Amino acid sequence: MRLESDEAIAHLLAQVRRIALVGASAKPERPSHRVMQFLLDEGYEVIPINPGLAGQKLLGQTVHASLADLPTSVDMADIFRDAASLPEVTQHVVAAGIPAMWTQLGVVHTEAERTGLDAGLQMVIDRCPAIEIPRLRDAGLLPSRSLQF
Repeated sequence: MRLESDEAIAHLLAQVRRIALVGASAKPERPSHRVMQFLLDEGYEVIPINPGLAGQKLLGQTVHASLADLPTSVDMADIFRDAASLPEVTQHVVAAGIPAMWTQLGVVHTEAERTGLDAGLQMVIDRCPAIEIPRLRDAGLLPSRSLQF
């Protein structure tokens, strides 16, 4: 199901505890690095995914090469890859049994979305959690993470 309403997105964010961040970067200037830090600061457990950094620590978290290498189940995959990569990444999300997938601003791919929806994924497309979380909190739709755990 594609989640588009504020209420649906807030519900997903309130339920999620563990996020696989696909395309994590060690470079502080990269959006994936900043969003990973934001999510950690919000109280989410974030597992970075990047084959080039596998085995290293990123913001205190061990980086894994792929979704297939996840040490535990995750609630959502946050994708920091270009749109052309989304069909393959979506297949990996489905294969890993991850129930929700989030693509970043400007990252849209109709085929990948269809694959995810056909597999029953909850999908948030073309949005950034670092923008949505404060916006939804300000709207009174999302409580502080510290109140949830």
